[in-house]
Amino acid sequence: MTIALPRPTRSVLYIPGSKDRALDKARELAVDAIIFDLEDAVTPDAKVAARDTLKAALAAGGFGSKLRIIRINGLDTAWGAGDVAALRDVACDAFLLPKVNGSADIDALAALLPATRDIWAMMETPLAIRNAFDIAAHPRVTGFVAGTNDLAKELNSRPRADRLPMMMALQTILMAARAHGVVAIDGVYNQFKDQDGLRAECDQGRDLGFDGKTLIHPDQIDVTNAAFAPSEAEIDLAQRQIAAFDAVQKSGQGVAVVDGKIVENLHVATARKILALAAAVDAQ
Repeated sequence: MTIALPRPTRSVLYIPGSKDRALDKARELAVDAIIFDLEDAVTPDAKVAARDTLKAALAAGGFGSKLRIIRINGLDTAWGAGDVAALRDVACDAFLLPKVNGSADIDALAALLPATRDIWAMMETPLAIRNAFDIAAHPRVTGFVAGTNDLAKELNSRPRADRLPMMMALQTILMAARAHGVVAIDGVYNQFKDQDGLRAECDQGRDLGFDGKTLIHPDQIDVTNAAFAPSEAEIDLAQRQIAAFDAVQKSGQGVAVVDGKIVENLHVATARKILALAAAVDAQ
């Protein structure tokens, strides 16, 4: 039997939808997903032309197995509906809606898209966090992206290395995503030349449970891919846990123990997820 591998979303890079050169370079980058941005990365005078630029790039293809996600402008702006009308039928995997406050915002976008189109939600307002479970439960929503910069502005919080002011929001995003089987992507790290700081924040996001991290610069890709992929030690432990558990199940005696710790069904389930992700990363 063929087992479907998960689709890795370790690194999710924002690319301006208006820049031919950036779009072309993105084809060769070792990212798992690209957010083709028509919102923050495009100036108001370039927004209409950006639709044709992005449409042509997606029609040309060449992005391989990367997830292709289009971030449109908000539907409450002068450009949102036009973005959808121009791009609703292009080759992409999802549309990302900014400034989501509740499931009604998802309904509004869903009404403009073909029924088969997935929707991702930017979780970047206090109301989004308040309504996270309802948003995640929407049948069209398959991904969450933490918009930590906008959320920090809304909260009037100060930046800290430990992200303590952001922790309640990040954990709520994760809880809602996990409750409804939604991909959860951590927010950006703004100091793109600070590799050590990026690594620390990636490790924190992975330890919390995020599937990956949004990036603002190609130099952040390698650190992020490594942080959100299973390590050799994790793969080795997962293999030994599964082997020990299977051996005990076949013998019908005792309990499985690895490295002095009992191995139960839940540990085996986690181990299998680790090995599946490792296989998916290798297949990229």
